[in-house]
Amino acid sequence: MKTFQTFDISAEYDAIHRTFPCHKDAPVIGLTGNFQEGACTLLEGYFTSILKAGGIPFIIPPVDETNSLINSLNALDGLLLTGGADINPLFLGEEPIKELHSINPRRDRQELLLAKLAADRQIPILGICRGIQVMNAAFGGSLYQDIHVQMEGERIKHDQDLGRGYASHTVRIEKDSLLYKLFETEILPVNSFHHQAVKEVAPGFRVTARSSDGVIEAMESTECKSMMGVQWHPECFILENNTCMMPVFHWLIQESTSFREAKKLHSRMITLDSHCDTPMFFDQGINFATRDKKILVDLHKITEGHLDATIMVAYLKQLERTDEALSAATAKADRILNEIEEMVAKNCTAVDIAYTPADLCRLKKAGKKAVMLGIENGYAIGKDITNVERFRHRGVVYMTLCHNGNNDICGSARYNEEGLGVSTFGEQVIKEMNRVGMMVDVSHAGEKSFYDALAISGKPIVASHSSARALCDHPRNLTDDQLKALAAKGGVAQVCMYGGFLRKNGEATIKDAIGHLKHMVNVMGIEHVGIGTDFDGDGGITGCASASELINFTRRLLLERYSEENIRLIWGGNFLRVMEEVQRK
Repeated sequence: MKTFQTFDISAEYDAIHRTFPCHKDAPVIGLTGNFQEGACTLLEGYFTSILKAGGIPFIIPPVDETNSLINSLNALDGLLLTGGADINPLFLGEEPIKELHSINPRRDRQELLLAKLAADRQIPILGICRGIQVMNAAFGGSLYQDIHVQMEGERIKHDQDLGRGYASHTVRIEKDSLLYKLFETEILPVNSFHHQAVKEVAPGFRVTARSSDGVIEAMESTECKSMMGVQWHPECFILENNTCMMPVFHWLIQESTSFREAKKLHSRMITLDSHCDTPMFFDQGINFATRDKKILVDLHKITEGHLDATIMVAYLKQLERTDEALSAATAKADRILNEIEEMVAKNCTAVDIAYTPADLCRLKKAGKKAVMLGIENGYAIGKDITNVERFRHRGVVYMTLCHNGNNDICGSARYNEEGLGVSTFGEQVIKEMNRVGMMVDVSHAGEKSFYDALAISGKPIVASHSSARALCDHPRNLTDDQLKALAAKGGVAQVCMYGGFLRKNGEATIKDAIGHLKHMVNVMGIEHVGIGTDFDGDGGITGCASASELINFTRRLLLERYSEENIRLIWGGNFLRVMEEVQRK
């Protein structure tokens, strides 16, 4: 800090422009202010710690108007929930006890909303003291209004008389936690100024540190999200020129930098999810314009996840192959496509149907999201090959040859004990798809059907939602030989976010999906891979559980040091290359 002042602003202004602009890009961190007696205040330690860690601090005024909150969040790369007064227990469905201190419901409302909205957008969050309590309350956890009267046993002193920049007790850190990775110690001296605390951690979080009397001192996300809270005040130490607590701020800046870079990448490229089954839920009264809990893909979630486009499929379960059943299947496919078109028409200011890659570019420039049409299961065409051209004229960009079970086109990867491949009729279908410009999709196809289709098709083919059998032995996945053969013909395979295709044992996470993608890149080359989530068709994994979390996949790709060009190829560039080639007359 300067110890003198020249009072010559013109000289300082000129000094800024004496050399070519060379300012360093830095993430913008929103800090909640302490609002009381008509003033919004922030203690120096918070913004000083952010500045020293390499971030740009901005105070968020205590407003809870929706548009202001969302616009604020859209401008942020990270969020710091700061300390302050008690939280009104009414927000947690409790009556206040007499030991409750001062509260500010206006601040409570804003910060609870901020935490939830920021989490929806995958914005990295650090909560300090009151901040950890806000995080926990926002996501369904409980709080002690006063640890001294509501917790069993004896308490140590949690409201120290020492100066704020000095430690007064220790916490024990879990060795397998983020905190341990940051501080590399099990015992950490901390300061303490609180009487409220986390009681039961919210779903999606775990306890990572406790004081000797059992008080929860830290928690972190169990869902591969950048969310951490601490009960002590790490920001105070820097004011004593003590950098011991800077690791938590460096973590926030690192995560926020990654998020900022991912957002910038998404603004410069087309991001396409090549397979979602959301139309399966149309009969349950879903509303695509709302943030609907019943579905993983809606306008809110694709906006939050910075996704530009998704291919919605008309899914048909494989049933009987009688003339009556086949006619019903064709009618159902038409009905689902009609429903997709109607849904888009209801929300035409925000989304439109795209039929070509050029349409996707046009809609992105117009600030609209895009939906493309697909059919899952060639059962939809029945035995009438003219349906191929008719569905293509409706805008269908691809059709899977089959689903789970054999049909008149080919043998499936499931329930195909005979090992059937592509039939004579199926050969005609594939050639007709080539002719009319509809992509041939071999996801769900049996191995013989796969190789038959590859030999028959004069155009590259795709696997819109499949993964690597070498990493997860499932008949729906593709062997390395299949991946190589697909690449040799110019095709693409899209990594699926269905847990059962990513690992055989345990819960699949985004790390598993990245592992499959890396394997497929190594086998096929970067020009032949992509992402087809299978959201709303049982897709969704920890760390990438809905469309709102797709930005996390990009962050993981950046962590793996994929270049911008390679990320562009993965996020739709490869798939759209094939689409262009197939649609080319």
